[in-house]
Amino acid sequence: MKQMKKQFVDSYKELKNLNTLVMTALLIAIGIILGELFSIQVTDTMKIGVSFVATQLTATLFGPVVGGIMGGVTDILKFIMKPTGAFFWGWTFNAILGPVIYGIMLYKKKLTLARILMSKAIVAIVVNMCFGCLWSSMLYGKAFWVPMSTKAIQQVIQVPIQSIIFWMVVKALQKAKVFQQIL
Repeated sequence: MKQMKKQFVDSYKELKNLNTLVMTALLIAIGIILGELFSIQVTDTMKIGVSFVATQLTATLFGPVVGGIMGGVTDILKFIMKPTGAFFWGWTFNAILGPVIYGIMLYKKKLTLARILMSKAIVAIVVNMCFGCLWSSMLYGKAFWVPMSTKAIQQVIQVPIQSIIFWMVVKALQKAKVFQQIL
């Protein structure tokens, strides 16, 4: 518990660093661009893209506090730029909680494929499936379990693919020595 508290304190201190703020702003912009230009809308409720890389990278580099703030800001900016229905606070909560979990699991830790896969799986189960189904049931008046099968199949497919993509991005950044001192 002390280690987690230290992670949150260290991540909060990252907000005082100008480089952190600039890099986070750049990653917000990259996340929005990746989310809007490089994604495919499969169904009304399913979109496949790579904007998760910017969010997960922010949480990995700067921790759960900065990651959560970045996730919330990005979600609100995406909604302002291209609203898809009415604004609902639950989706913003998910956009904050996911990076907080990534930050807890990846910030200042040795990045292994297993650790990345585990963090993705936890976010998939807690945030995407449980809270996602809760928000869908609240919004559309369907039972909680109705969207669960679709969400479960989607997450089973996406978790390993997204984990490998993020792992490759991290390895490329390490090899290029872009973030050598941080990763």
